[in-house]
Amino acid sequence: MPKLEGTDPGRRISLREDFIIMALAVILVVITSVSLMLGKFPIEPHEAICMLLGKVFPIDQFWTNQQQTLFFNVRLPRILLALMVGCCLAAAGAAFQGTFQNPLVSPDILGASQGAALGAAIAILLGASAFATSLFAFCFAIATVFLVLLISSRAKGNRILVVVLAGVMVSSLFQAGVSFTKLIADPTDQLPAITYWLMGSLTSAKMSDVTLVAAPMIIGCVVLFAMRWRINILTMGDDEAATMGVNAKRMRVVVLLAATLVTASSVAVSGMVGWVGLVIPHLCRMLVGCDYRKLLPASMLMGASFLLLVDDIARLVATSEIPIGILTAFVGAPFFLYLITRERKI
Repeated sequence: MPKLEGTDPGRRISLREDFIIMALAVILVVITSVSLMLGKFPIEPHEAICMLLGKVFPIDQFWTNQQQTLFFNVRLPRILLALMVGCCLAAAGAAFQGTFQNPLVSPDILGASQGAALGAAIAILLGASAFATSLFAFCFAIATVFLVLLISSRAKGNRILVVVLAGVMVSSLFQAGVSFTKLIADPTDQLPAITYWLMGSLTSAKMSDVTLVAAPMIIGCVVLFAMRWRINILTMGDDEAATMGVNAKRMRVVVLLAATLVTASSVAVSGMVGWVGLVIPHLCRMLVGCDYRKLLPASMLMGASFLLLVDDIARLVATSEIPIGILTAFVGAPFFLYLITRERKI
């Protein structure tokens, strides 16, 4: 008897994975909608919706000017940045793990985070504005990764291993630079500012920050999403990729550049937010498997939801706001321990 349509196990698994991705999208919409209304000064659902629609359609204003200022200048930019940063860090983490064939790789493996930290620290020492600090961090992060790739191109040996080692060494060097800036910083204002930036926070999020990183984030995410099936090939190794007619070296460089672009953009506006790029891809692997055609979109959706949820907790759970870098570490470190201690292979 011929097998009925839809009874194939592979098809059932694919449908299940598609359902999980759709569920993650619905969860993202729900968390975003609730986040728009949460805060020390709550905004009713109909007020939030009408304020957003009022930017497009002519709606009579029934909300106060204070609510409108709070919504558009404080809450909306912060929520947008949380969604964008979470999405980008998770996508970069998944891409790096596939490219380096190592499930414990995170987005800062090439030194982008430490480069951004040094750039931000120097900007704070120079008395730069918040926007200039983000710009410094972004430029230093990009420059750091190009330095790592330049060093690795001149070294001999296993290409992947050389890149990782170069990233570790350059990160250590820049970390020393950050420590030096903290040593010479004014302890009354500059040192606390550098320390708080290193903890990671979206407290000072502005629409100008969204504008600064929107283009590189979109470009990087689009490239990663378009190449997600090629990342599957990179996980098989260079020899296997060559038999399939794929230039693994060139594809690896493109993926690394795209992942670096979104990582640098994220760190520039949020500070040092760790663990998202490590934890989220692993959680998604447990849900949708290792196929990057499903893993990458699932990571993007879950990463955005996760960081927005963490940011909601950061701004609501205590009187003084908790840096999100601390909260993500509270989640990420136990999960990392779980990964390295469980019996089956990672």
